[in-house]
Amino acid sequence: MSRPASFVPPPGARAYPLRTARGEFAVVDAPVAVGVEPRGVALLLPGFTGSKEDFNPLHVPLAERGYRTVAVDGRGQFESDGPVTDESAYAQEELARDVLALAEAIGGPVHLLGHSLGGQITRAAVLLDHSPFRSLTLMSSGPAQISTPQQERVKLLRDALAVLGMAEVWEAIQAMEPPEETDTPALDAGLDDRDDLRRRWMATKPAQLLATGRQLCTEPDRVAELAAVPLPFHVLSGARDDTWPVPLLDDMAVRLEARRTVVEGAEHSPNTDRPLETARALAAFWDDVPARRP
Repeated sequence: MSRPASFVPPPGARAYPLRTARGEFAVVDAPVAVGVEPRGVALLLPGFTGSKEDFNPLHVPLAERGYRTVAVDGRGQFESDGPVTDESAYAQEELARDVLALAEAIGGPVHLLGHSLGGQITRAAVLLDHSPFRSLTLMSSGPAQISTPQQERVKLLRDALAVLGMAEVWEAIQAMEPPEETDTPALDAGLDDRDDLRRRWMATKPAQLLATGRQLCTEPDRVAELAAVPLPFHVLSGARDDTWPVPLLDDMAVRLEARRTVVEGAEHSPNTDRPLETARALAAFWDDVPARRP
């Protein structure tokens, strides 16, 4: 999971429930910086076990480049409501239709970005209807199912959720992870990272984790379908990724004729590993996307 240094929205950003045709979704909405010419709007979707706060480090640098950014908790993630036990509500097409409703509520067309699982969902949304979007960035999100070692980790999690409560599973996760993966050194004064991460985990709906975990392990390769969509694409990742190997992401970018960015010093979460470099790469890509004709 991404581990943001703070769950507090950055200066100028506002957290609120965004009303859409498919219900309310919790968002962090950061406007363009004062005195900067607006260049566009971006909708940001987090990954598996993640939340809108994963993008907190990107809001300010992107606002300074002229981009309003709206990060969202998907259905059943953290502060967005969803069924506790009904997995059908989290079918990929349902989540994709949520993305289309979010874009409509924000007022498109928007630049779309999906991190990891969010990349699979945004791809599905674009394949349903690309018209609300100016571009698609797949961040640390590959062409098909996740790597075999990560599939094994997700299976362990799904098996645990079938017999244990969320609190018990959280304690088991903490016991299994090495110290460097459970601590975040660069925290706001007085902020306990693990408390915020636990709060996010406890608020996420078990059915969401079960359904989307299955999707991560069974997603087919839909790159050829996506390549036929008339949108600019961007494949961005860290220099190392255990979930989708970097050479696989390189090949996907070639198949999509996409811009390819590798953020040095970052792994599966460039948004928190190297946020300034990631924001610069995103803004540079969006700057080059042609304006939509009225």
